[in-house]
Order: sequence, then C-alpha cells, then structure tokens
Amino acid sequence: MNFQLVLFLAVVVTGLAYISDLLYFKPKRKHYTSLLLKQYDVQISLWKKDNINAEIIQTKEEIQDEAMRQPWWLEFTAGIFPVILIVFLLRSFIAEPFKIPSGSMMPTLLSGDFILVNKFSYGLRLPILNKKIVPLNDPEKGDIIVFRYPKDETTDYIKRVAGVGGDKIEYRNKMLIINDKPLDYERLQDYYNNEGIGSYNKQLTETLGDIKHNILVDDQKPNYVTNPDNFPFSSNCTYTQSGFTCVIPKGYYFVMGDNRDDSLDSRYWGFVPDKNIVGKAFFIWLNIDKLSRIGKIG
Repeated sequence: MNFQLVLFLAVVVTGLAYISDLLYFKPKRKHYTSLLLKQYDVQISLWKKDNINAEIIQTKEEIQDEAMRQPWWLEFTAGIFPVILIVFLLRSFIAEPFKIPSGSMMPTLLSGDFILVNKFSYGLRLPILNKKIVPLNDPEKGDIIVFRYPKDETTDYIKRVAGVGGDKIEYRNKMLIINDKPLDYERLQDYYNNEGIGSYNKQLTETLGDIKHNILVDDQKPNYVTNPDNFPFSSNCTYTQSGFTCVIPKGYYFVMGDNRDDSLDSRYWGFVPDKNIVGKAFFIWLNIDKLSRIGKIG
C-alpha cells in the first residue's frame, strides 16, 4: 500500500469537506442558530411581561453550542482536516518514519529499528510524484539513504551510498576501491548476529568519504556477484571472480548494505537514479525489543 498516496487522498477528501463546511454548512448553522436565539429572547421577554416563572431548560450558550455543532460526518472529515494536513506536510517535506525490515544494514541498523528520514536534505520534492522542485545538497559517499527500488518503485529500500556519479567503484576481495584508491579498513571484534540460529560475522570499520562506520563480511561466501541483473547501464560494469568494477553514470548512485554478504543492492540490480531518492536516514526513534538503540544513526 502506498501510504503517501492514501494520506494525500485523505487530505483531498477532508479538505473538500472543510471548505464546504466553511463556505456553506457553517454559515447555514450560524443563520439557524441566530433564529433560535432570537426566538429564545422573544420567549423570555413574553414570560417576563406576563410574570410567568417558567423553568428554563437550556441556556443561550447551550442552545448555541448544540446548534453550531457539526454533524457526525463533518466531524470525521472537516474536523480532522487540519491534523491530516499537518501530518501530510511533515511526512512530505520534513521527516518520514520507516521500519527496517531486514538485516542488510547490520550492524548499523537492525531489523525492527524504526527510523526517521530527513526529507529535505537533498532538496524539496513534490509528494507522490517525488519530483525535485528545490535542489539543495546531493547524497555523498557514506550517507544512508532511503530510495525507491528501481525494479519496483512502490517499494522503499535503505542502503549506504558507496559511490556517486562519475566515480569508478571496485570491489575486490570484499573491500572497496574508489577511483583507484583503496578505502581504509580496521579489523574489530567479531559481531554476534543473534537473528535466526545465531552466528558470528567478521566485523570491520570502513571509512567511506568522511564517514567511518562498521561493516560485516562473511568469508565463507564468495567474493564474486552471483547472477547480476541486466540493469540500465550494466555495460558500465565488469564482473570477475574477485568482485566487480563499475563506472557510475552521472545522476546515479551506487549503494550497498553494511552487511555486505547479506544485502541485495547495486551489485545485483544496478544504479539508483536521483529521481528515486526519498531522503537521508538520521535517527532511530524506536526499537521495541532494544530501547537502548534510540538515538542518532552513526
């Protein structure tokens, strides 16, 4: 389900109800209320004139409140329009929540992490169409981005940017070389992956651009990429037994998961066009099983 589209339709429906209430139904209620209050004043005046001590069932304020109250169908449409609109604007232009569905970004992000994605880091985009209308910054190497999966744009993926347009990226024996310069790596204590039956993975720090982060590799799995797709600009890539080499087209990005041997990423299905980018992941706001994970994404 495209939640953004559903939210947009909710804005349209409740917005039309809000405008209808503002221009037609509310003035009609005001007119009716005015008639009731005049009738109330006349009745009270007659009672006073005739010295009738009748019990007043409703005050003027109660009559006004009851007459001005929206019918139930307007309460559930026009009444919630401001809230729906604020949520839509926040999700479209400020920050949007996502849930991490798999372990492809371990150890940085774990399955079950709820994250926030900055929607204006790389420019303002039209909701639904995702068309950039105000360019700002571009993704940089090392950024963690959410994007629309090129093979199915109704699905959102999250990966780390390994290379940008114009870069030559190589992956040799599970280590990256960018523009003929090998990245810096440092061996760390093995990482225990408690998902499934539990296992230990080789853990390294990798310095990608200005960002130093941890990655996992599995020496039991092959260095080469098995069965890559025939993706756009696939002729820019050469695959060998030790890895691959790709020249990234302008306006595209090469993305990889931090869990290098358990991530379906650009190595298999190709480059991410700029038009598919949703935003930059920056904060873990919840993990039900591990509350200690709440905080800024490293």
